[in-house]
Amino acid sequence: MSARTKQKKRATMRLVYVDFWSALKMSFLISLVVAVVIVALTLLTWSVLDRLGLVASMSSFLESIAGAQGAALVSGLTFGNVMTFTLVVSLLEVIVVSALGAIFAALFNLATNVVGGWKVTFGSD
Repeated sequence: MSARTKQKKRATMRLVYVDFWSALKMSFLISLVVAVVIVALTLLTWSVLDRLGLVASMSSFLESIAGAQGAALVSGLTFGNVMTFTLVVSLLEVIVVSALGAIFAALFNLATNVVGGWKVTFGSD
């Protein structure tokens, strides 16, 4: 075999444009998956802590330390309030991550106009 046949073939391409709407849709889908995972983990964590009795023991501990103020502090720590807070945070995460994906795509397109793109090399084995 000659040295020529032993060499790996490589293809070089330049990435010069990322479609704005595709980046927005992809970042929305990724953020939606992350939001579902956040809600599921919160639900699972609350369920485990409640079944182990840690929520009730934490409530009584804070009431014994802070008295009436501790009882008022812990009274807001319910499953409904925790899940509402989690859903609001997840909604904000979806909005922010989707917007950031679109902004980064626009910034990449502007940067490629200046520097000429991102060189990507593909090789075959």
